[in-house]
Amino acid sequence: MNKYLDVSPEVRAALEAGKPVVALESTIISHGMPYPKNVETALLVEETIRQNGAVPATIAVLGGRLKAGLSKEEIGHLGKAGRKVAKASRRDLPALVARGADGATTVTTTMIIAHMAGIKIFATGGIGGVHRGAETTMDISADLEELAQTPVMVVCAGAKSILDLGLTLEYLETKGVPVIGYGTEELPAFYTPHSGFGVDYRVDSPEELAAMFRAQRELGYKGGMLVTNPIPEQYAMDKATIDAAIEQALKESVEQGVKGKETTPFLLARVVELTGGDSLESNIQLVLNNARLAARTAACLG
Repeated sequence: MNKYLDVSPEVRAALEAGKPVVALESTIISHGMPYPKNVETALLVEETIRQNGAVPATIAVLGGRLKAGLSKEEIGHLGKAGRKVAKASRRDLPALVARGADGATTVTTTMIIAHMAGIKIFATGGIGGVHRGAETTMDISADLEELAQTPVMVVCAGAKSILDLGLTLEYLETKGVPVIGYGTEELPAFYTPHSGFGVDYRVDSPEELAAMFRAQRELGYKGGMLVTNPIPEQYAMDKATIDAAIEQALKESVEQGVKGKETTPFLLARVVELTGGDSLESNIQLVLNNARLAARTAACLG
């Protein structure tokens, strides 16, 4: 066990007993939603995982310690602190640990810490990817590199629709990351089930997902697997509406000079404003949907 890692008693007991555990990120708490909705959602996601037969392990960096499994008080701390907490990607962990600082984990760092703790499955909203205009900016999320090198299954609603989805898929193909569609042959686009881009394979049950990931691990692959789970139709947003909001948010981000790790939080927050809050409710529902699938798959994986 890594000397900087703290595994909560509940998560440790579950892992030692061979019970299913699902990792959860913490950037969605600090940077993804306003307080107190962020804390309410985080606790609801944890409860949803429990109701579907697994133990939740929300992951973060607190006081320089890598945490796998947070208390309600610790989740509340992240929610209240909001963007004052560092958004921690792979490059940030050494500094946060050395300085004894707090950090909210992205997809990348959640995968890293989950793997350290022995957790195989992680549920999130959407992964990062290749940003629009990356052919000149080189703005490519570290999430894609982590998927290529860390053996954790990531269950999401696709790549965030603010991204270049076609280039994101091309990048994942180059890195050898299997992109699986749960109940679909099309890559979901976060707020909507449809993107016009195909996935590598369609899978229709948690049992089949578990079997595919088990085979990947037994083959000795070093990377992970991306499972894309469409947002339920009743919570999906109209594609034209969300596309218009994204285009407006992108335009404003350029005008305001927003760059780097602040880009995604800015765009998502602005889309919430432009859609009158509808995108926030969609975001919550898709995360819950992913949590259910991840817990059921973890129960099958063993």
